[in-house]
Amino acid sequence: MTKLLVVYHSRSGNTARMAEAVAEGAKSGGADVAIKKVEEATLEDLTGADGIVFGAPTYFGTLSGEMKSFIDRSVRIRGKLENKVGATFTSSGSLSGGNETTLISMIEGMLIHGMVIVGDPIETGGHYGAVAVGMPDAQALIGCRKLGERVAKLAKIIGSS
Repeated sequence: MTKLLVVYHSRSGNTARMAEAVAEGAKSGGADVAIKKVEEATLEDLTGADGIVFGAPTYFGTLSGEMKSFIDRSVRIRGKLENKVGATFTSSGSLSGGNETTLISMIEGMLIHGMVIVGDPIETGGHYGAVAVGMPDAQALIGCRKLGERVAKLAKIIGSS
């Protein structure tokens, strides 16, 4: 079975709720899902997954320091995430808070690892990943579920080829 890992950082609970919705979508896409807070995740968790989804709040226009530190530590496993499927999500306090720059910052780390990136389908309102402003509303949670489902399906396709 396809293994998907959702790693997130959350202080307010908004990003945690989004992580749960991503996991729900991945399960509906047929994946075995592990969901971990960034402080609990290990580099071995990353290498053992077929698909990886990072979620972080937007702080000062970029990802939280906790998530950035985790991504920085992943240099130790450079070359071991190649061709794994990746995606991202974020929550912020305002519409112009830096959501896209946060998503792209996490995506940059995934691209450096040689991962295959899944964007957010246009019908859910985003391009680079799922986004919420404040507490995720119903539309944001739908976007998270769709993102998780797409990652699971693509990871299965890539894993079977």
